[in-house]
Amino acid sequence: MKLRPVLLVVLLLSGFYYLTTHVGSTGTFAPWLHRAATALAEPGSNIAAVNGPLGKFELTQAAAAPAYDAEEQQNIAVYKKALPSVVNITSTAVAFDFFYGPVPQQGQGSGFILDKQGHILTNNHVIDNAQRVEVTLFDKHKYKATVVGVDKAHDLALLLINNASNLQPATLAESASLTVGQRVYAIGNPFGLSGTMTRGIISAIRSIRGPNNNPIEDAIQTDAAVNPGNSGGPLLNSRGEVIGITTLIANNGADQSSGIGFAIPVNTAKAVIADFAKYGRVRRPTLDISTLAIGPDIAEQIGLPADYGLLVERVLPGGAAEKAGLHGGTQRAYQGNIPVMLGGDLIVAMDGQDIANPQDMAAAMNSHRAGDTVTLTVFRGRKRMDIKVKLNDATDARGQTDQQA
Repeated sequence: MKLRPVLLVVLLLSGFYYLTTHVGSTGTFAPWLHRAATALAEPGSNIAAVNGPLGKFELTQAAAAPAYDAEEQQNIAVYKKALPSVVNITSTAVAFDFFYGPVPQQGQGSGFILDKQGHILTNNHVIDNAQRVEVTLFDKHKYKATVVGVDKAHDLALLLINNASNLQPATLAESASLTVGQRVYAIGNPFGLSGTMTRGIISAIRSIRGPNNNPIEDAIQTDAAVNPGNSGGPLLNSRGEVIGITTLIANNGADQSSGIGFAIPVNTAKAVIADFAKYGRVRRPTLDISTLAIGPDIAEQIGLPADYGLLVERVLPGGAAEKAGLHGGTQRAYQGNIPVMLGGDLIVAMDGQDIANPQDMAAAMNSHRAGDTVTLTVFRGRKRMDIKVKLNDATDARGQTDQQA
């Protein structure tokens, strides 16, 4: 009787030893484990056995490549449509070392093809002061580029490559009706990594200062990741059409994306391109005036009939404003230590749109070209009146092509 417990333990241990050393490899236990693992695997997958020095591994593999969902399909479609139009730009400038020896310095940026003749749009700061500019297409072919024209005020430059075949121009959309929350894509050459696409939304539409402290009206703010090398590349809508030209990163001192990037609206670029095509240069419209921005405090101090607008301090002799009959200031005063002229016309609107500050005026001027006639609403004393002014060409008036309106 005392041997029974001992025999029972021996029998159980023998049975366990048999199962683990024989059935697990040659009997029915291993297939049962395999079926159990397969049942737990995702539908459409299968178990693949891999044998090696470390033993046997059973890997769960998808039976077939999964179908792309609608969002992925859209991302892929935008990339395939836009990529052939995007180029990488390398600019080479020559600096001098301590011993006055020439030292080549290279910069990188992006751009996009405008037409089959080889015109390419990019940022001016990408090619500024470069002695040599080279363009690399998406198929890796390289071409020497000629700078056809620049518009420093809008940070845009037009390039031309010759003898390039099978060019695919980008499709330009409209930027006047963009909406915050709209999905956008950026394709370019960040950190020299060509053909990189990132995605985000339009975070805001706002006026900012560009790389050369130039005003950019209605700039497109986005959280799509943009980094050094993206400059000059396209910002695209969900149909793969260009709505802006990536130009600036708000990086707070770090030379990388912070989730706040800006693009020049494509409608601004269209106006610049039209000037290049028609005149061979940018014709910046101007009123030929110097003005003082008016706020509630200044308006109250000098007794103006409106607490906003631009007070005309001076009209240039023979300029657009003088020809139209606008009046400049006649009374010298001081704003702090800065002399100002009071008593001139107060501009409060252009073509029915309020002009509250210099940014409003810059935005209004950007929608016009030299030679256009606009209607200014002004206060002369307490009298409100409309005056028609034919905009002058800033180049003709000041002898420079990069003057701001």
